[in-house]
Amino acid sequence: MQVEQFYYDNKIVKKFINATIFWGLIGMTVGLLLAFLFLFPNLTDGIPWLSFGRLRPLHTNAVIFAFVGNAIFAGVYYSSQRLLKARMWKDWLSNFNFWGWQAIIIGAAITLPLGYTTSKEYAELEWPFDIAIALVWVAFGANLIGAILKRRQRHLYVAIWFYLATFVTVAVLHIVNSIELPVSALKSYSVYAGVQDALVQWWYGHNAVAFFLTTPFLGLMYYFVPKAANRPVYSYRLSIVHFWSLIFIYIWAGPHHLLYTSLPDWAQNLGVAFSIMLLAPSWGGMINGLLTLRGAWDKVRTDPVLKFMVVAITGYGMATFEGPMLSLKNVNAIAHFSDWIIAHVHVGALAWNGFLTFGMIYWLVPRLFKTTLWSTKLANVHFWIGTLGIIVYTLPMYVAGFVQASMWKQFNPDGTLTYGNFVETLVEIIPMYWMRAIGGTLYIIGSFVMLYNVVKTVRNGSKVTDELAEAAPLQKVTKKRTAKEGYHTWLERRPVKLTIFATIAILIGGIVQIIPSLMVDDYVPVISTVKPYTPLELQGRDIYIREGCVSCHSQMIRPFRSEVERYGEYSKSGEYVYDHPFLWGSKRTGPDLFRVGGKYSDNWHLNHFYDPQSTSSGSIMPSYKWLISNELDKDLTEAKMEAMLALGVPYTEEEIANAQQWMTEQGTQIEKNLYNDPDFAKTYEADKKYAKDNGEHFVEMRNREVVALIAYLQRLGTDIKIKTKEEITVSKSE
Repeated sequence: MQVEQFYYDNKIVKKFINATIFWGLIGMTVGLLLAFLFLFPNLTDGIPWLSFGRLRPLHTNAVIFAFVGNAIFAGVYYSSQRLLKARMWKDWLSNFNFWGWQAIIIGAAITLPLGYTTSKEYAELEWPFDIAIALVWVAFGANLIGAILKRRQRHLYVAIWFYLATFVTVAVLHIVNSIELPVSALKSYSVYAGVQDALVQWWYGHNAVAFFLTTPFLGLMYYFVPKAANRPVYSYRLSIVHFWSLIFIYIWAGPHHLLYTSLPDWAQNLGVAFSIMLLAPSWGGMINGLLTLRGAWDKVRTDPVLKFMVVAITGYGMATFEGPMLSLKNVNAIAHFSDWIIAHVHVGALAWNGFLTFGMIYWLVPRLFKTTLWSTKLANVHFWIGTLGIIVYTLPMYVAGFVQASMWKQFNPDGTLTYGNFVETLVEIIPMYWMRAIGGTLYIIGSFVMLYNVVKTVRNGSKVTDELAEAAPLQKVTKKRTAKEGYHTWLERRPVKLTIFATIAILIGGIVQIIPSLMVDDYVPVISTVKPYTPLELQGRDIYIREGCVSCHSQMIRPFRSEVERYGEYSKSGEYVYDHPFLWGSKRTGPDLFRVGGKYSDNWHLNHFYDPQSTSSGSIMPSYKWLISNELDKDLTEAKMEAMLALGVPYTEEEIANAQQWMTEQGTQIEKNLYNDPDFAKTYEADKKYAKDNGEHFVEMRNREVVALIAYLQRLGTDIKIKTKEEITVSKSE
């Protein structure tokens, strides 16, 4: 039989490993800074681009797409070539994939701290980056599929199935969720509004976790765990069941992030049902991974690579048990908006993604550089420090979540809230935030230990070169299934058909959930009193988005007695019809703001932004002094309103034409309201006189950013009239 010689491309794998380590340390360091900002809220006082709200999406994007993303590409490029016995299809596509991805990450690292964000979880980057992501992702997929088509190994190994499903599904998720209407080079509005936007976003958000943080890593698990253990996969049949059931069920589970919200009940219940079913394939994969190590447990005791992988798979099992549990409505009622979710997410991120990546790096680097790991002892030190870091990080966050939920829901015998002031619940969990910061510090120390070990290993090795390999070319065989050939065995040599089937499996759930929300007219009941935002309120809403306020404040009051008592009437789906994008939030570090309109005076809001602790003792909200001094940019106001009009918001041509005057009038009224505070009037007049005497440009208060933000906050939740307790009492007595 004729044998062909060819070369595996190891250089592209090295590039992605270097990027994985570099961006991992950056992303984790930003995360640690955020942890300390909970303890020292004014640590970066006066520096807008280092504020919590702007850095939080930078942290999530850096860890998910920079650290984990580069690790995926490194593992896929290494394993695919060997599983297919073929070099990647085009070297230029490999390099375009690498440099394009790094350019997007650098763009994110610049724009997110500057406040250019869509605010949509895990999809914060603005529209030019969305286009770039799609192009780079398609290049990656084309490169993978091209390699599959020129392969020398007939049957596709299980890891390749997961890679193909990842490529197809992430492409669909990204494109559907990122449909937006541009207003300027770095500003756009989601085409979906309110409830529809929430459903699409969490269909994307949940499945970004599923198909970016899970399925590709399962593919890596199926390749690297057997390699490191020198054992075959425990069960081929289980891997088939695992793959097809996982990709079909996962796509349905997104609505479990929106339980007890304004999302229709049928969609919520659908998410719950499929989330519970998800436990079976998830644990099937975990069992398949752990039992692959049967007969190799002695090696696990001494080999740090296998130690990392065992904890990673265990972390996957814990996270995928907890996910279905959190989708139960009675559990979700306790956990949602609390720090329990932070603990849950980081079990998956730190253990599953982080440790599997570390194990893969420790296995790959010596082989790429043709040497042995410089220090097994240091790798073991990294393992134990990292494991301790995960425990010290997550356990206090679970406790914090339970404490929050308990305190939020407690009532006095007279029916009033025991902890009516939200800050009381926050002060109680500060010690847990200290423990989180310590755990995060330990985890990062372990990562730096790995960096040192890898650098020493590289210096002891030789230059990375393409690796010579040889294999026989594929012989032509019938496309028909033979008598003795199992159906799936036949499917494994039909990559196009397998990809089509996988695409159908993931599209079914999306179609059933998304299409009704967009096509059925009565999906969101109309409330006649709900009106579009004024131009000034629209500008204030964009500032709210820019500063990342949604990271700490929700705008969704659930129909619980405790929430209605604390925040006001529960949210109605029709109140969000003009919200592009929705801002329901996913975490309450501060109170819900949906009914904050009219609750406090304009002066209170001004003082709150200048010095949050002066109005809310014990608050960990940082100061936003720049909002008080920054001049409001009104240049795009009409363009924003026209974009909203195109999206169905009923602005009239006259309203758009008079937008500037409208803003001035509303801003002037807020400015007059602020004069009710003697201290404000005295300081403001002194500043105005100083500017005039020194010939400096003076920005009237009505033209400052803080006034627009106050206008937006004072509007929230005021479109429907809710009777107060006093009004109800009077009406009953009458």
